[in-house]
Amino acid sequence: MPSPALPVPSLVVVGAGPRGTGLVERIAANAPELLGDRRLDLHLVDPYPPGAGRIWRHGQSPLLWMNSMAEDVTMFTDDTVGTVGPVRPGPSLAEWAAQVREGIVEPPDDPEVAADVRALDPRSFAGRRVQSAYLRWFHRSAVAALPPGVTVHEHRRRAVRLSGPRDGRQRVWLEGRAQPLLADAVVLTLGHIPARPDPEQQELAAFAAAHGLVHLPPEFTADSDLSGLRPREPVLVRGMGLAFVDLMVLLTEGRGGRYTDDGSGTLTYHPSGREPVLHVGSRRGVPYRAKTGYPWQGERPPLPRFLGPPETAELRRRPGPPDFERDMRPLVAKELGFAHYHRLFTAHPERTRVNWPDFEEKYAACEPGSAELDVLVASSVPDPADRFDLDTLDLPLAGLRFPDAEALQDGIRAHIAADLARRHDPRHSPDLAVFLALLSVHGQLARLGDAGEEWQGLFSYLASGPPGPRLQQLLALSRAGVVRFLGADVHITGDPECGVFRARSVSVPGRVVEARALAEARLPAASVGRSADPLLRGLAGEVAVSGAGLLVVGPDDGRVVGRDGRPHPRRFALGPHTTARAPAFARPRSGGPGFRQNDAVARAVLGVLSGGRFDGCGPPVAGRAVPRAPDGVR
Repeated sequence: MPSPALPVPSLVVVGAGPRGTGLVERIAANAPELLGDRRLDLHLVDPYPPGAGRIWRHGQSPLLWMNSMAEDVTMFTDDTVGTVGPVRPGPSLAEWAAQVREGIVEPPDDPEVAADVRALDPRSFAGRRVQSAYLRWFHRSAVAALPPGVTVHEHRRRAVRLSGPRDGRQRVWLEGRAQPLLADAVVLTLGHIPARPDPEQQELAAFAAAHGLVHLPPEFTADSDLSGLRPREPVLVRGMGLAFVDLMVLLTEGRGGRYTDDGSGTLTYHPSGREPVLHVGSRRGVPYRAKTGYPWQGERPPLPRFLGPPETAELRRRPGPPDFERDMRPLVAKELGFAHYHRLFTAHPERTRVNWPDFEEKYAACEPGSAELDVLVASSVPDPADRFDLDTLDLPLAGLRFPDAEALQDGIRAHIAADLARRHDPRHSPDLAVFLALLSVHGQLARLGDAGEEWQGLFSYLASGPPGPRLQQLLALSRAGVVRFLGADVHITGDPECGVFRARSVSVPGRVVEARALAEARLPAASVGRSADPLLRGLAGEVAVSGAGLLVVGPDDGRVVGRDGRPHPRRFALGPHTTARAPAFARPRSGGPGFRQNDAVARAVLGVLSGGRFDGCGPPVAGRAVPRAPDGVR
């Protein structure tokens, strides 16, 4: 009598955006070694199209851009990443666009997007719909690379609950389905998740509801309903990062305004008359630093130098969670300063007084922020503009007070113009070296787990700012009076007597700006307890949560850690809701930590699936089987 067929193991990936698709690519790369010719059912659960997911979906305004140049975005590994699994190179966004132009790969279905892809310059900032097309193509490539025994099922539904014993099959419940998906392993790659309001936002929302005001909470700007922000009326905006840039674009060009260039690069904004007046401020009071506008040339700083594996290992050995200001910021400052001065001394030696080896030896011996370091730098680097000062770079308005609102407008416009000029001038190439050091530091701190919101904020401000053209537009909007700056340390309150929101800033003492609308221009902080995702929130009582509210995962394999401190044998997680954070996309040849994390989780999952016990209990839930892409599609 023939033996019964063994059940097919099942893997459920919840979230099929860039992170989930990157995991699929790593499963394809590692499966020949770890899975062999065994069969596998791979379920991808996401209400949005796979590859792009919600954040990078096609259905958003064509006016919205990426904040990285096309040549600086890739979804493929290379030999700088340090994965255990095999490297499988592939085209960056710019190289993929070139392949579309050359007829090597099929163009996107949307004719407008296809035209944008063909016109894409490697050093331009692609529209988000172009990136969406690249991600969809990457998804098809990743699926096509899976071994023949792997069957992919797409479920265009939301996962709402995860249950199951530690030593048995997991159950993933989908919205609108009576029976769960059964999984021998589950990976949560949920991406940026909407959040329920914190106490401050609840209070502001309640105040708005009671007085007939408009309150837009922290959220992905493309999802916001901006119809309540009325033409020519003031709107208080808190946040000056990338979410603010999106809001600015949608409320100006998105409402029919346009720019003209006088030929020298200075823009003039011509309003449509449908724009509100945006009064914008934040903790720093200035926008994120512009992306550099020139390529790297010459010798790179040898990174990591002062914040590498030995230092992160030492931080991990310390009892209790590391404190950013006490434990990490000094190391970060020394690493960034090292990259800055390495570039200054090797590329611009005429602006220094000593040779690099002598300076490096003395720099290594100095404590960050010490008087000895100040003396060394002052005696070696004559121009203060060539010296690295993280505190001033981080908080440029700290301690500054302006006599009135107009002086503040002039001051912030001057700051933005100076930042733009510096970021597009190769004479200041130490700034680009600092950017490379920030990427290195991010990769190292990813090994620690939750490095804290202070680090994430500093990294985003210095390394994840808008394209230079966006800041040129911001200057034009400021000159046109469509944008008004509030300053630093902005505080928002509701005035119940007048029924309005009020904004105050330390930058202009005594100044108050009133408005009937408030927009929080930022993504909500990642939090397991306040997540609007029912699956993640439902796990809050059984998983370990970091001090910042993140899902704690194993630093080496992404296993979800329980409240008892034990890693779960069948549950894994990756992404911004976890302590294994990494930038959304990697630069080619930058050793992107997200690739290492994806590879480690893929190998751990395949280890479970190839060596685990599968009891096959319960009825399967059918998904939509995905046909493989034709051979040769890349």
